[in-house]
Amino acid sequence: MSVAQHDASVGHLLIRAPNWVGDLVMATPVLEAALVDPRFGCVSIAVRAHLADVLRGGPCEERVVPIPDRRSEADVLRAANADAALLLSSSMGAAWRSLRAGIPMRAGVDLGGRRWLLTHRVVPPTCDGRRVPIPTAHLLRDVAGLFGIQVPSLHPRLYVPDGERVAAREMLARLGHDGAGYALCAPGAAFGAAKLWPPASHAAVLDALFERHGLRAVVTGGPGEEDGMRAVVAACKHDAIDLSTETRNLAQLGALVEAAALLLVGDSGPRWYAAAFDVPCVTIMGPNFPELTATSLELCEVVRMEGLECAPCLRRVCPLEHHRCMVDLEPARAIEAAERVLALAVGTQEA
Repeated sequence: MSVAQHDASVGHLLIRAPNWVGDLVMATPVLEAALVDPRFGCVSIAVRAHLADVLRGGPCEERVVPIPDRRSEADVLRAANADAALLLSSSMGAAWRSLRAGIPMRAGVDLGGRRWLLTHRVVPPTCDGRRVPIPTAHLLRDVAGLFGIQVPSLHPRLYVPDGERVAAREMLARLGHDGAGYALCAPGAAFGAAKLWPPASHAAVLDALFERHGLRAVVTGGPGEEDGMRAVVAACKHDAIDLSTETRNLAQLGALVEAAALLLVGDSGPRWYAAAFDVPCVTIMGPNFPELTATSLELCEVVRMEGLECAPCLRRVCPLEHHRCMVDLEPARAIEAAERVLALAVGTQEA
């Protein structure tokens, strides 16, 4: 039985947000739909502390309950004194700690052997005993449906505080940017080395964008990705702006993506920032199922190697040590994709 079939309302709904940047951005339509649902007396959003900046500037910000680390999570959830937990994280730990926190109703996806931890569950479809890959955004919407939350659109929503916009512009100007259009590149991937495209390949695309459209390259990334960022900048023939020595955070990323003419990125979180801000995007995908991210593709093209027997392997490091899904992927394909999404964006603006 769903909570929607229960009497009246849930007093305090606690939403346990996803643990990955991209998944959190994809979850924003669910978060905002829950906030305006009159059946809930209070909605809190429990999110890993380092991801809280993703929700800055919008309606979710004041509802954030930061989780400092896994060890303290059960205590944080218990202190919220919630009546129900909507588990948008599919991890076993999130479900287990919600149970330990004494939250009586717990809704989530039945994955990873956590069925016994959930009182309400979505069972993903299977075929021949294997899970059928479906878009993560759709799965999050289905989980929300267990509590009767209606999500009218899956288009992600992010907001940029004015202060972040000003700070980003000032930083770029200090580093030599003249205020013209730029192509933002985020070559890293927190998931692991299997998602990394060679720096020279990123550089070839960035050089082509400069030569054809005058878009100067700006290279950014997350903590620990500095070496990869510098390698891309070093491989560029044209002068690229390197943010590896600058202070970077997820709120600043929003300002940088929002103002970019195009985002070149791997299969990682920044891709969803581009979707939220309707910025043209080229995503380089290697070991993942394209079906898992097959939403918000209006201005995005996913470029990947087709026909590899080993792909998608879903591994963090190439188990065969050849990494063909990335090494064999020619920059020309990404350049062609960039031309298409740029043209599409112009057509959209003129319409």
